[in-house]
Amino acid sequence: TLVEPESPTLRITVVDGGVKRSILRLLEPTGAAVRVVPITATAAEWAEGADMVLFSNGPGDPAALPGVVDEIRQLVGKLPCTGICLGHQLLALALGASTYKLVFGHRGGNQPVRDERTGEVLITSQNHGFAVDRASLLATGAEVTHTHLNDQTVSGFVHADKRVYAVQFHPEAGPGPHDAHVLLPQFLRFARESA
Repeated sequence: TLVEPESPTLRITVVDGGVKRSILRLLEPTGAAVRVVPITATAAEWAEGADMVLFSNGPGDPAALPGVVDEIRQLVGKLPCTGICLGHQLLALALGASTYKLVFGHRGGNQPVRDERTGEVLITSQNHGFAVDRASLLATGAEVTHTHLNDQTVSGFVHADKRVYAVQFHPEAGPGPHDAHVLLPQFLRFARESA
């Protein structure tokens, strides 16, 4: 366990597919107990003692990880699952959506994303070359919560029935604007309300 407060508000398992230290630092002051488990572990190991599982960022093509997707499927609907970047893509695949390679990847700390629920535009940090196919995601019953304004790709979604909430961008990033820092507290609130 990375962080173990005396009276944790929530127990979070971070599934490490290449997690950035900044994500873990952003979780520390929340009062949650945070445990980091490798992406190669099983669904049972990820879920052990957890109130929420957060699938981290990481490199590569999410479709190249079918074993991980199968493990995630075992958790979806049983435990609140959230994801960032690669985690977002893996959760979409576990729901039955598909992903595809972008012609031009999203790279840098100046990526405009619209929150579809509020209309607010966030300037986000992104570093990925794959995206979730919108039509296949909507077919799963998920709702698109965030859209990348440069190419209209999916930048976030929620599936309330399956207890999944994920974003393509890095809410913990701090190279400039901190617009997206509100997402980790939203993940925690989502987990509490979904429990």
